[in-house]
Amino acid sequence: MSETTASLRRKIRGAGDLQSVVRTMKTLAASSIGQYEESVRALGHYYRAVELGLSVCLRSGQSAAAPRPAGGPNRAGVVQAIVFGSDQGLVGQFNEVVADFAVKALADLPGAPRVQAVGERVHARLLDEGLPLMDPFAVPSSVKGITPLVGQILTESEARRDADEVSELYLFYNRPAAGAVYAPVSQRLLPLDESWCHAQAGLAWPTQNLPETMGSGAGTLRALVREYLFISLFRACAESLASENASRLSAMQRAEKNIQELLEGLNSSFHQLRQSGIDAELFDRVVLDSQIERLGEEWISIKKQRSALHVIDRKMLARAVSPYAGPMGRSDEDPS
Repeated sequence: MSETTASLRRKIRGAGDLQSVVRTMKTLAASSIGQYEESVRALGHYYRAVELGLSVCLRSGQSAAAPRPAGGPNRAGVVQAIVFGSDQGLVGQFNEVVADFAVKALADLPGAPRVQAVGERVHARLLDEGLPLMDPFAVPSSVKGITPLVGQILTESEARRDADEVSELYLFYNRPAAGAVYAPVSQRLLPLDESWCHAQAGLAWPTQNLPETMGSGAGTLRALVREYLFISLFRACAESLASENASRLSAMQRAEKNIQELLEGLNSSFHQLRQSGIDAELFDRVVLDSQIERLGEEWISIKKQRSALHVIDRKMLARAVSPYAGPMGRSDEDPS
């Protein structure tokens, strides 16, 4: 089907509108990346303070207050996994990467996993893999929305642990990576077993002054553990959101490049078609001018011929009406 200038104009206008939308989304993604990365950096100092507080409490012999897996038969081997993804599209392979990573990691763990997704898109991907899924969480739309989500996850996780439904809690999410947009990672959040307590207790205090806990050491440890769990979940969610927007930014950059190439092709076709039309019009004009010139010359020739015939006719008419005109228009001389 041949293109016309009108159809090409419509396509160019549509591609231009789409390019404006892509540029807006790219700007929003770049802005969102900054706020999520800033929240992770701000959280780093607080996380360090919580780690140091945990090391003091655990060195003081308060490790018994840390949450441990109960020995009940229903809890042994039951794993809960939180997989962070996205609710919206235009993020490339973001959800596929973290979902495939979680599926492979959970396959290596003993027991039957209970998976809960953060985001409708990754929930659908995990559902296609045949994993037993619980109702998904909604993805926060800003940094302010992360805290309510973390509180909801902690509340539900604690209720399941108290009801002897789960014994371990794993996090799966994408983390921003140097040299790449993101990389999938996992973290075992619960239980806080002997290896975790030993690792925390081994942290060196940054000064020469020996620290000590004030008040109830067990209460302080429980409060610090809650903060540790909150920070771990908050950081996982913030890093996942930063990775999501980085993936969206990369996708928008590719889309913008493709649209630019499309616009260049459409504009080239439009100019070629328009030039062809101009050339055709010029050719028609030249042919028309040539025909007009030829007709003009013929008309001038006809006018000259008509003028000559008109002169001849007048001469013949004059001789015909002359009293001295003889036969065949010759005049006879008067004998006198």
